[in-house]
Amino acid sequence: MKGHIRERGKKTWAIVVDIGTDPVTGKRRQRWETIHGSKRQAQQALNHKLDELAIGTYVDPSKMTVDEYLKRWLADYAKPKVSAKTYERYDEIVRCHLTPGLGEHAMSDLRPLHIQGYYSRALESGRLRHGKGGLSKRTVLHHHRILREALEQAVKWQILARNPADAVEPPHPSRIEMRALDDAQIKIFLGVSDGNKLLRLAILLALTTGLRRGEILALRWRDLELDSAVLAVRQSLEETKTELTFKEPKTAKSRRTVALPAMTVDALKKHRADQARTRLMLGPAYQDNDLVCAQADGRPLHPRSLTHAFVGLVAREKLPKVRFHDLRHSH
Repeated sequence: MKGHIRERGKKTWAIVVDIGTDPVTGKRRQRWETIHGSKRQAQQALNHKLDELAIGTYVDPSKMTVDEYLKRWLADYAKPKVSAKTYERYDEIVRCHLTPGLGEHAMSDLRPLHIQGYYSRALESGRLRHGKGGLSKRTVLHHHRILREALEQAVKWQILARNPADAVEPPHPSRIEMRALDDAQIKIFLGVSDGNKLLRLAILLALTTGLRRGEILALRWRDLELDSAVLAVRQSLEETKTELTFKEPKTAKSRRTVALPAMTVDALKKHRADQARTRLMLGPAYQDNDLVCAQADGRPLHPRSLTHAFVGLVAREKLPKVRFHDLRHSH
């Protein structure tokens, strides 16, 4: 297999790959791709294309289907760029919805009408679980955003001349009204959760600081200055199907310092003393990760476990039906 690099401008290169002769015309066929960056990066891209040709995994862009493209987009663009949890969701939507609905179309033949038709079918009969029925407008809008992002990258990779999703009208879901607890309900929540000390502390932190669930479970003692009554949000705990991961907060603004009310400072001091006694009792079996809200042996607490405990509390005590995240809204 042959290929070469041509300089096109400042830090812009063209990689040219020979893909054999046309069986009908006998003419030489080449594929060109523009690479922005150093010559070394262009050489690496060329080597990657040549390796694909050698092992038979190269796909001619003119014949690439939506299914083939979305798999490449997930592997080469989404996986290195987004968090593990976000990638897991992207992969599920592509496999279960976008590929069955649009995957058979050639990328070069994909039109706005195909995409609009997919949205209509998804709204009418796209539900995969709990029987038949359509997906919500909000879910289909999420599909649109992922598909549009994927096809926008196809334009940048010069697989498409324009993004067909730009000409499609996605569903417009109704705005969800924020739910929040009033003072009386907050007192009830804090009172009935006394039996589960860790759940009560998590609820108290959510109500008095506005931290997200993942931020609470990633909070470490070194992030707290109890004498100054402040905490710093530096990480968030994320749960996928296979692992727990500590990651940067959701946005740049999420990395912040939060003031602590006196009641929360008192609760944290008591919890730290209880945790120290448990650590001494367990000895070497205790895994000291410096986490504030952790399992009894110090291991990270699964976000899903906290949610299940909260939902169980709401059902058992017949409390107002709110999500754990609504405690943040209440703050």
